[in-house]
Amino acid sequence: MRKIEFSPDDIKQLRAESNRHSHPIVRRRMGALLLKSEGLGHGQIGHILGISQPTLRAYFDLYLQDGVEALKHLNYQGKANLLLERKAEIIEALEADPPATLKQAQARIEAATGLHRSLPQVREFLKKTKFGGGK
Repeated sequence: MRKIEFSPDDIKQLRAESNRHSHPIVRRRMGALLLKSEGLGHGQIGHILGISQPTLRAYFDLYLQDGVEALKHLNYQGKANLLLERKAEIIEALEADPPATLKQAQARIEAATGLHRSLPQVREFLKKTKFGGGK
């Protein structure tokens, strides 16, 4: 088990951020370190928070590296939206033969680009373009 020293200010910040931070991953990270500061074992912390031991160790490493602030940084960049990347091509295809339904739009997008997307994804794409009813 790792020995980590926590300052009173860090404990205060961990307590506050584990409850109020806007992102659930950051809240979970803060909660893990807060439980560690209270002397709970790694197995108990993992069980309480539903996280694996490697994840828990990663949280500890972040804290040891740069303190509480390091726990707030999320490096997830998300996935590229291929529909938006090919927007011009899709709009051209839809303007040539405007769809009356989402299923028609889905079929025309797939025919034009080879990209099969779910109906909710097609709806969202149409909302973000001029086909979204003026939005």
